[in-house]
Amino acid sequence: MANQLDLEEQEQLDELKHFWREYGNLITWALIVVFGAIAAWNGWNYWQNSQAAQAAAMYDEVERAAQAGDTERVERAFSDMKERFGRTTFAQQAGLLAARVLADKGKTDAAKASLGWVADRAADEGYQAVARQRLAGILMDAKQYDEALKQLSATFPREFEALAADRRGDIYQLQGKKAEAKAEYEKAYKALDERNEYRRLVEVKLGALGVDPKQLTAPAAAGAKS
Repeated sequence: MANQLDLEEQEQLDELKHFWREYGNLITWALIVVFGAIAAWNGWNYWQNSQAAQAAAMYDEVERAAQAGDTERVERAFSDMKERFGRTTFAQQAGLLAARVLADKGKTDAAKASLGWVADRAADEGYQAVARQRLAGILMDAKQYDEALKQLSATFPREFEALAADRRGDIYQLQGKKAEAKAEYEKAYKALDERNEYRRLVEVKLGALGVDPKQLTAPAAAGAKS
C-alpha cells in the first residue's frame, strides 16, 4: 500500500515538474507584471498625493500673498507653481487668484499673462472659461476689442455660453456695432434661465437697443401652449 502511495505521489510530482517546465517561465513573468503593476499603481498614487499636498501648500502661499496685497510675492509664488505643479488644479486656481490681485493693483500685463496661462493650460474647461471671460474683460477695458473677441470666440461649456454672448454684446456695443450687439444679447437672454437675476441686466441692455425681451420668448411660449 505504501509503495502504491509512493508511486502516485511520484507521478504527481513528475506531472508538476513537467507542468512547471512548460509554463513556469510564463507564470513567473505574469506574476512579475501583475506585482509590478500593483507597485507602480501604489507608487503613482503616492506621487500624486505628494504632488497635491505640495501644490496645496504653495497655493496657500499665493493666497497669503494675495491677502497681503504683495504682488511681488504673488508673482513669485505663482511662477514657482507653474514650474513645479503646472498640471494641478491648485495651479489653475492660483492663476485666477493671482490675476485678480494683479489687475486690482494695476499690473494688467501680468494679470493678462496669468489668465492667458490658465486659458491655454488648464485641464478643466470651467477654469478655462473663467480665465477667458476675465481676460476678455481686461482687454475690453483696454479697448483691445479684437483681442477680447478672439478670447470669446473659443468654445465654452454650456453653462458659460450666455455669459460669453453677453460679453461679446458689450464689446460690439462699445464698437458701435448695434446689430451685432443686439444679436449677442438676444442669445444671452434666451440661454439664461428666467429665474437668473443676471437675465434682468441683459433685459436692460436689450431695452436700450429698442428690443422688447418679452417678444423673444413669446413664440416659444405660444408653441408650448399649442
